[in-house]
Amino acid sequence: MSCHVMRVLRGLGVGPLGKLGVLLVAVAFLGFLGFLVLQLPGLVPSALFGLVGYMLFPGLMSAGLALVAFSWWWGVQRSGLSLRDFAARQFHPDDLEGGFTGAPVVRSLAVLGVAVVVFFGLWGMTNFPFMEKPYFCGTACHTVMNPEWTVYQRSPHARVRCVDCHVGEGVYAHVRSKYDGLRQIVLVTTGTYSAPIPTPVHQLRPARETCEKCHWPEKFYGPRLKMITHFAEDEANTPKYTTLVLKVDNQGEPGRGIHWHVSSGVTIRYAAADEKRRTMAWVEATWPDGTTKRWENRALAHAEVEPHETRVMDCVDCHNRATHIYGTPEGAVEERMVTGEIDPTLPYIRREALAAILPEYPTVDAAMEGIEAHLWGFYRTNYPQVLAGKAGAIEQAVAALQDAWKTSVHPEMNITWGTYPSLLGHQETDGCFRCHNKDMVAADGTRVDDSCDLCHVILAHEAPKPFRYLAPAPKPAPEGRVPARWLDAYPEGLGALVGAHEPIPTPPPAPKKKGKGGKRKK
Repeated sequence: MSCHVMRVLRGLGVGPLGKLGVLLVAVAFLGFLGFLVLQLPGLVPSALFGLVGYMLFPGLMSAGLALVAFSWWWGVQRSGLSLRDFAARQFHPDDLEGGFTGAPVVRSLAVLGVAVVVFFGLWGMTNFPFMEKPYFCGTACHTVMNPEWTVYQRSPHARVRCVDCHVGEGVYAHVRSKYDGLRQIVLVTTGTYSAPIPTPVHQLRPARETCEKCHWPEKFYGPRLKMITHFAEDEANTPKYTTLVLKVDNQGEPGRGIHWHVSSGVTIRYAAADEKRRTMAWVEATWPDGTTKRWENRALAHAEVEPHETRVMDCVDCHNRATHIYGTPEGAVEERMVTGEIDPTLPYIRREALAAILPEYPTVDAAMEGIEAHLWGFYRTNYPQVLAGKAGAIEQAVAALQDAWKTSVHPEMNITWGTYPSLLGHQETDGCFRCHNKDMVAADGTRVDDSCDLCHVILAHEAPKPFRYLAPAPKPAPEGRVPARWLDAYPEGLGALVGAHEPIPTPPPAPKKKGKGGKRKK
């Protein structure tokens, strides 16, 4: 049987192209089998090697089969013979005896056909699971995807596969993802990819098909407490606290609560005036009863701005960095001070940490050296006693700052601090105020509500204590004067005491204490 197969392989090779095709088919089949032997027990050394294995061998097989088919077609055309006569010329007479079903050549071709089917079957069975692993997505194209892979591993969704959000479910989603993958391979191979990768990603599946597989709008369980700690740039790194009660659900009221935007029966549409979705031309709300209202951005009324795109609002319009989170320099330093990775008792550590990570370092090595040199140099020059007593804390701070820099800054992809800001809230960008602002006005003159208590209750704002506004109320001041303590506790205005946009109350005069008979007690 093996002798017949070899004769058939030689017969299949019509001319130089046909022989090359047979060679490619044989190399692809045997090479892929060897690759599987390494891959099944986990011996494939890297995702890049896996990519080569899963793309190279099927490509060689397909090219080889195409060359064999073309060489046969070309041979028949040039010889002027029929296909039967041409086959009789190519194969040994003994291989053609026995009729169509009994001829050795037919049996040999059947074996080869089964081998090809097995090849592509094994390829499909092993290729798709391998390519759907996060490790493959993050490391196959190292330079391009390394920043995304780095922040993904530290994200709240580090255990969620990339394909669950970037591909979604269904045949169409998988076919499109493979097409996009081929396009990206071409871009990486030719070096024509964008650096940094432009955002937002317009090919993402709708959030209702991805995010809402786990995050159900019907399952928001009420308010959530959030505490934010900032540190002053003084020697003591004095902490200041902002504490919020976030109204995560829809509060049972139309238009109130953070996730009212995606509650049942509500549809929010908007037209973005720029490709980054940072400026809105108009926003429109449709309520469960079918009522619709549109607010136009009057700041753009005379600018003749054409909407860049119109879309229905979903999760990623606010949670645009739900997984690939690139922090701010201030946030990176202060988060590590809160967790203790950076000792907050080190003098001026907040100020000097920022000074160490903010310069534009050309390479990773330059950044590591620069951060280390800056921090050690500052304490060696200004606080030698701290250097002697807290060398371990300084060393730990250096390591934490180097880690923070490597997480959010990637010179090879032109990613620096602020390249990928978050639209959640209104700290890094306008965020909520893209729509909730005084310029969004409806035809009836009303504007989109931008009051503070719409989404959160403020329990402290840059205060020395986390729950400053829950402290006992100050005593009323006589003659309508406002106590200095009130002004200190509510720097944004005393309207916070009674609700936004309401007048500041005038404290009543203190009542006089009297004894029986209307006389004062002695």
